[in-house]
Amino acid sequence: MRTEFGRKDWVCSITKYTGRILLSPFFRLKTDGTENLPRNSAFILLPKHQRWEDIPLLALATPRPLYYVAKYELFTNPLSNWYLRSVGGIPLNRQRPLESRRSIKALIEFLKEGEGIVVFPEGTYYRGRMGPGQTGMVRLILSRLKVPFIPVGINYSREGARTLVRIRFGNAFYGDSSAPANEFLDRIMKEIKQLSGL
Repeated sequence: MRTEFGRKDWVCSITKYTGRILLSPFFRLKTDGTENLPRNSAFILLPKHQRWEDIPLLALATPRPLYYVAKYELFTNPLSNWYLRSVGGIPLNRQRPLESRRSIKALIEFLKEGEGIVVFPEGTYYRGRMGPGQTGMVRLILSRLKVPFIPVGINYSREGARTLVRIRFGNAFYGDSSAPANEFLDRIMKEIKQLSGL
């Protein structure tokens, strides 16, 4: 399982270094709330999804390495499949969830080992507005583990020649497997909206 899904530290290091160089002429990153991130234990990040740059900018803003749940279509090319898995990508097929059993098993194992996992609750980009929260992955995790869910606001605004990107990590939410997942996620989505300044 580790061979199939595990991050490669050297690929992550090169990607982070290259990303910082390539993105800095276009973006200025400001981060708040990193003290809300557990230092040594598992957590789920639930960020606002504005654009594709959210992913590398979130990696730069987060002190710890992460795993990312992503749509399986991104993994169909052998080269992109190798690269995305090397930087922590976990493919998920929402239309055919049975095909994602190994991914889900890996995700749960990573959480048990104390890793941080990124799940974009909207599932796709919604620029400048909130999209509907998708409860499937949240419900699955709530039914198996008790880990903190951390809302993350992402806001883009023009600042001269560059774009200011504010990434705000909110206070952790702890769910109860006996409570409805949609109500739990609705509360988090409201917090994501506020943290994103929407």
